[in-house]
Amino acid sequence: MSADLNARISRTMIALTLIAGLIVYLGLMAYFLFIYEWLYPEPEDPAAWRTADTVMMLTLLAFGLLTASAIGWRLARRIVAPLNAVAGATRRIAGGDFSARAALPPGSFREAADLMADFNAMAERLDRAEAELAYSNSAIAHELRTPLTILRGRLQGLSDGVFAPTPQLYDRLIAHVDHLSAVVEELRTLALSNAGQLDLSYRPLDLAEAVGAAVTGMEAELTAAGITLTLSLAPAPVLADQTRLHQACVAVLENCRRYAPQSRVHVETRTEREDVVFRCSDTGPGLSADHQMRAFDRFWRADDSRGRARGGSGLGLPIVRAIARAHGGEARIIPQAGPGLTVEIRLPQRPSSAGLTDD
Repeated sequence: MSADLNARISRTMIALTLIAGLIVYLGLMAYFLFIYEWLYPEPEDPAAWRTADTVMMLTLLAFGLLTASAIGWRLARRIVAPLNAVAGATRRIAGGDFSARAALPPGSFREAADLMADFNAMAERLDRAEAELAYSNSAIAHELRTPLTILRGRLQGLSDGVFAPTPQLYDRLIAHVDHLSAVVEELRTLALSNAGQLDLSYRPLDLAEAVGAAVTGMEAELTAAGITLTLSLAPAPVLADQTRLHQACVAVLENCRRYAPQSRVHVETRTEREDVVFRCSDTGPGLSADHQMRAFDRFWRADDSRGRARGGSGLGLPIVRAIARAHGGEARIIPQAGPGLTVEIRLPQRPSSAGLTDD
């Protein structure tokens, strides 16, 4: 186990003091008991005695200081070695190499080991953030490219007279514009959440009523997807942003509509101690354990081509988690025995005062 730096420095300073004092003491004893009489068997010049005594004292002190300095230098090397390792890894990261990690020198102190572990954890998060940023940029370009290409083709066709300007064509063009607007708004919400700037307008409301309104608004779409819906909405008073909460509930239901058609969906709300809970369970194909860990990643789909064919942007569940966390809560997938997927949003009944804003 790595040594404690504070304790090691304290013990070393005490040892250095004792060693230096012991060298001087033993040296003086040897000088006066043995060397002194050998050098001056019959002393006659007091000045010579004083000079010899001074030389001997300085010699002993110099030897003690050199011994203490050697021990201190060895201790300093053990302290500086981990710092040099961190500094070298920091320079590599600053140069763009986010895979750089600091190696712990053998015999390092516990504080150095803690510093190294924290630094490497930070570097790992930076590496993941850089990879996620690169993936997100690629995914954003892919998401926007298809509707933009369709829009340009249709508009060019209208301009060239290839397409007749029918109401149906204009409706499709407007639908593509709405899709682009929705993707842009979702990206804006995620960006504000990541920056901690997602402003919420808190007001007292009943989570059961908010979920009921979301279900009512999507009832026709859910029925068209062949979904059989059951509700268990117990009163769940909470202080929350009604608009954002509605957005999160709709996103969860929309996820069921797209990826669990022809299934049974059960929606419930309840109060648990200081929290309110919204849970949506379906009997669709569900996700594997590995896929569940990535379900809240931006632009991620279990089946990319199938997800795009069903119109999903891969931002629904990330939006849900961003809104839940902005309220001081959490969104997660609950494991279940049978097939299907259960998404839970858990919020504190009253968020911390730091997150409250005036209406």
